[in-house]
Amino acid sequence: MVKAKVWNYMKPFEGWPKRTDVELVEEEMRPIEDGEFLAQAMFLSVDPFMRGLSEKFTIGEPIWGTQVAKIVESKNEEFPVGKLVVLRAGWRTYSISNGKKEPPTLPEPYLLPDIGDLCPSVALGVLGMPGNTAYFLFLELCQPKEGDTVVVTAAAGAIGSIVGQIGKIYGCNVIGIAGSNEKGEWLVKELGFDHFINYKVDDIDAKLKKLAPQGVDCFFDSVGGKTAEIIYSHMNNNGRVAQNGSISNYNKEKPDYSLSLSIQKAIQEKNLSAKTLGVYCRSKDWMTGINQLHTWVNEGKIKYKESIVDGIENMFDLFVDMLKGKTTGKAVIRA
Repeated sequence: MVKAKVWNYMKPFEGWPKRTDVELVEEEMRPIEDGEFLAQAMFLSVDPFMRGLSEKFTIGEPIWGTQVAKIVESKNEEFPVGKLVVLRAGWRTYSISNGKKEPPTLPEPYLLPDIGDLCPSVALGVLGMPGNTAYFLFLELCQPKEGDTVVVTAAAGAIGSIVGQIGKIYGCNVIGIAGSNEKGEWLVKELGFDHFINYKVDDIDAKLKKLAPQGVDCFFDSVGGKTAEIIYSHMNNNGRVAQNGSISNYNKEKPDYSLSLSIQKAIQEKNLSAKTLGVYCRSKDWMTGINQLHTWVNEGKIKYKESIVDGIENMFDLFVDMLKGKTTGKAVIRA
């Protein structure tokens, strides 16, 4: 009998997630039925949204999440043994799926496309949800044009690092905001960002006056809070904002996701377009984004970094480290 290691959500997160909020257990897997397959996790994704949406988790059930897994047993001809599959199985080492998209608006599960010599883990990052979030939200909501000044928060993360590089592909002046000089140097020296701001030590307002004297045209925001307020004050008339997330709020005892009065005022007075878009609304075009990102990776136009940790036993610790900004690029567990 196959046994799975599973991280269950046992108590609502209050402030920073605590080890007592979750539980690592073993679960015996039942035999698969006709139309199903059994998959063994190879790589599991750790993402900020897991904290932001944790209120929707079910007590006593696995924490949500996507993984790349190997099909080890199958009674579904569309998902044969030996193939790799991308699926939303949660934080667990084995899972059973019928291959159906539930709900139908999701792109997963799907067989891993041909990615050449790249590690399958990229299907959780640059060639997965984070990559497509950068691709669809930035291009559709920010509509970058050559010469635009683009500001990206959480710029050293899985999404922000790709947004900035797409901005450079489109001929933009890109400013990344991150939490350390080491991350900032990676953005500039390795990824081609024009400038970086260390939000922990720099005066963001003063830096933007110096680095973007003509104002900001596009803002890709994954952080919210005071940092966002400052950037909104530098937006040009008719600027475009992609509201991707509010990491600064996720771990507060009492999160406040409402827009501040200063942001509302900036939107009205400057005629800003400030929108959000659920990336899974583009599930029908999922492979269009993946294929374009894959092309850019192969051409050397997009680079990526992964923070990979071995062992599902370490998944919760990696989750917290990612939320605290201790990782760079995509956080991944290698099962």
